[in-house]
Amino acid sequence: MATTTQINFPATELQIKVVNGDEFVWDPLRGKYLLLTPEERVRRYAIAFLISHCGAMPHSIAQEYAVNINGTAQRADIVVFNRNIKPEILVECKAPEVKIDKSVLAQAVRYNTVLGAKYIILTNGHQHLCVERTEADYKILKAFPKIIY
Repeated sequence: MATTTQINFPATELQIKVVNGDEFVWDPLRGKYLLLTPEERVRRYAIAFLISHCGAMPHSIAQEYAVNINGTAQRADIVVFNRNIKPEILVECKAPEVKIDKSVLAQAVRYNTVLGAKYIILTNGHQHLCVERTEADYKILKAFPKIIY
């Protein structure tokens, strides 16, 4: 059974099971079922897109990657590593009802002060913002970045 939703990513078949009325989605990267929250649905679509359209290799993707911000443990939703095992893309996923705004960008930029990824992608499944880190700031991109290994 696959649940569909209006997501602004190419169609992706999600493997879903229902247990005691709760939906769980199969995560092939971690090899387990996860509670299918709205944010998790966005994460599943974003990962599928990173692999199918941006060139990310499944083994180069980390989820809920630990980031220490001023002694406080945080988690980046998705980090894609390059061939040198350095963060290339940081993806911050939000539930569809959460607006992608300056506060979401600020959160991702805070994570990126530790990670140093070249690109940041913000998505709520409907709205996407891709930026590239430059020497001085971040610049908005017109398209998702491609990963070259």
